[in-house]
Amino acid sequence: MSEKILKITLKRYSVNKERAVEMGVKIAIVNSSSFGKHFPEHIERLKALGQVDRFELPHDMRGKALAEKLMGYSIIIASVKPYYDREFFEYKDETLLIARHGIGYDAIDIESATKKGTIVTIVEGIVEREAVAENAVALLLDVMRKVREASIKVKEGKWHERANFIGYEIKGKTAGIIGIGNIGSRVAEILKYGFGAEVIAYDPNLSKEEIIKREARPVSLEELLRSSDIISLNASLNERNYHMLSYKEFSMMKNNVFIVNTARGELIDTEALIKALREGKVAGVGLDVVEGEPIDENHPLLKFDNVVITPHTSAYTYECLKGMGDKVVSDAEKVLRGEIPDGVVNKEVLEGEKWKKI
Repeated sequence: MSEKILKITLKRYSVNKERAVEMGVKIAIVNSSSFGKHFPEHIERLKALGQVDRFELPHDMRGKALAEKLMGYSIIIASVKPYYDREFFEYKDETLLIARHGIGYDAIDIESATKKGTIVTIVEGIVEREAVAENAVALLLDVMRKVREASIKVKEGKWHERANFIGYEIKGKTAGIIGIGNIGSRVAEILKYGFGAEVIAYDPNLSKEEIIKREARPVSLEELLRSSDIISLNASLNERNYHMLSYKEFSMMKNNVFIVNTARGELIDTEALIKALREGKVAGVGLDVVEGEPIDENHPLLKFDNVVITPHTSAYTYECLKGMGDKVVSDAEKVLRGEIPDGVVNKEVLEGEKWKKI
């Protein structure tokens, strides 16, 4: 970025510098390695607000230890993990904003954030919709057509083994969408109109009429499991659906089912999935998320040739990262201008003394 463009950018987006200095604004970017990497203007806009520091912390860090690491930082740009739990908010000093660099917020104790007076924001789902849905379909195509396996053999000089890589077509298959919200509905559209699949869906948060509007036939979870040739997980994680696919659920599925998960790893019981793979119940799995991520090269799922795992990169398109970065930076700017940002998860916090006057 040229010096002239940089000056224009800072002038356009900067808040009241005196107020920022008075507040001693410090901004922490936590485990968001993609933030600012390809769009440095996002970092420059934050620097116009105050001190900006990056942190790479253990994904299982939480509570007092996490609070001590981030003491003094009034704005946090947060990745999927670590965990901002009740103990974190008990020990942490004033935190104006936790802006999720993404759409999920299951690692943040929303009730505790509200009591603390901390606004929690997320990126609007529409920003990630295309990127995540397209990656779900890419993973599905990979495992159904054995793209990665076949490509590896070519690199090994084993072109003659091509007859080992017979795959399946999506056309005419029954695709079950678990969670047909923002992203799931786009997956449904692509599979139905792009590939000619019959699409069914289970979503306890939507009426049957709404599911029909989203290009799917509404069914119960049990019917979806028994009927689907393809299952795509697109649900948010909560206390009710942790391990929603476990031993019982795998036993209900068709033989040779294909599964894709671009939502949260904890939706699937890993041990139950491994058992289903060993028994041949599951023909292939495409995962962008894994229970207990990040995983290392010794994870048992990596031993299966019919499992493809990517490192939680579904949102990693230039278009999506630009939109995500614009959103979280805008959140920080608005809060420091005394404005309410978009996408507030805990709207109750706005009734507190700190924000009521805004």
